[in-house]
Amino acid sequence: MTASDDAPQPDQFGQDRPADADNAQGDGALRGDRADRVRLADKSLPLFVLREHATDYAALFARARAEVGHGQCLCQTPALRLVIRCSRAGRYHLAGWPGEGELHDPSCSFHKLATELTGRDAYSTEAIHEGDDGVAIRFSAALTRKLSAPEPNKASTEQRDGRARRTVGLLGLLHWLWEEAQLTAWHPRWRRRTWWVCHARLREQIAGCSINHEELTDALYVVPPFREEYARRNTAAFETFRIARLKRRRGTQRRGLVLGEIKDVRPTQYGVRYALAHHRGALFATTALDERLRRSYRHAFSTAADEHEARRIGLFLVELSPKGNVRVVDMAAMLVSKFYVPADSSHEVVMANALTDAGRAYVKPVRYDGSDLVFPDFVLTDTHPHSYVEVYGIHGRESYDQRKRVKQAHYQRQGAGLIEWDVADLVPDLQYG
Repeated sequence: MTASDDAPQPDQFGQDRPADADNAQGDGALRGDRADRVRLADKSLPLFVLREHATDYAALFARARAEVGHGQCLCQTPALRLVIRCSRAGRYHLAGWPGEGELHDPSCSFHKLATELTGRDAYSTEAIHEGDDGVAIRFSAALTRKLSAPEPNKASTEQRDGRARRTVGLLGLLHWLWEEAQLTAWHPRWRRRTWWVCHARLREQIAGCSINHEELTDALYVVPPFREEYARRNTAAFETFRIARLKRRRGTQRRGLVLGEIKDVRPTQYGVRYALAHHRGALFATTALDERLRRSYRHAFSTAADEHEARRIGLFLVELSPKGNVRVVDMAAMLVSKFYVPADSSHEVVMANALTDAGRAYVKPVRYDGSDLVFPDFVLTDTHPHSYVEVYGIHGRESYDQRKRVKQAHYQRQGAGLIEWDVADLVPDLQYG
């Protein structure tokens, strides 16, 4: 982002949001492309216009909802249906029609993989409920607690007796945000993806969502992209979040969520300090918590990831300490590629970067809270039917080899294309065709 780019516009917390730069909703793709256009009632408009200026088109949204009952995505012919939602605050936005995500063009903002290729399918509608007024999430952790009461036990998100999960954990929430914002996908039509792009897509996604009956825009602070001339405004925005959201009131401790890219973790006199990219403040945690998080997310914190242009994304559950510091209660960490596509290991970062460089269109399936779920490492969406990529990074472990054989047999039965990479060898040729 250069000084000549259009100035960002402040959102609810005064955060900088790019009005026109980088095509924040389309990763730098040309906005006139058909895949970026939708129809409301009798008008065809670029999707980014409706996202950036939703309030200006409220009457058109309302008319389309009343007369047609849905919007239309023009990425395919015939057009595909889109859900029109209106938040409690009166802001309209569009969402993909249930069960039709696969039908959209892979470069379309509404494209999704089949339900069996996402951890989202493991949740009940009690955990993630989609309605006309948005998405309601039942979060596993309490966002308020009485200071006089003992620390609440962490709610389980595990499946029991074959039943779907009834709550969403931190990692599940992080994966849901990334998947719904289409940040798990990459398409060569998109020229680049920066934190400007991620921030804009994430802020668009959380509009109209609630978490434990609170507006997600109130509970979640997404770190805005840094720009020197807006640094003071961003600092003030975080201070507003810190005080308005986290300040203790009448014996009640309120908690919030902070989402950003982890730049550095350093020891302090009392624990550790998390520094976030684009953010001048800091988050603090105990040494014991940091050690537990590193065990839980060892790939995200591995030194090997630093060697391959990897990034680390953190979703932090935070509260204020008695001294007014922002203290980490819990955190989910996610390793991502240079263009913010999720990866489960440093080897997958290498593959994601290589697929991008080779001009391939692909999606990374994410598990949410389902650590036992087994998916392909990547799904190539530029072939019909889709083909798959598997990265083999472990040798000599029988359970791993058994799962590898099961996957290979499954792909063979499907007749699906498969690219395999044993990390002891060079990355194979990834060019299409």
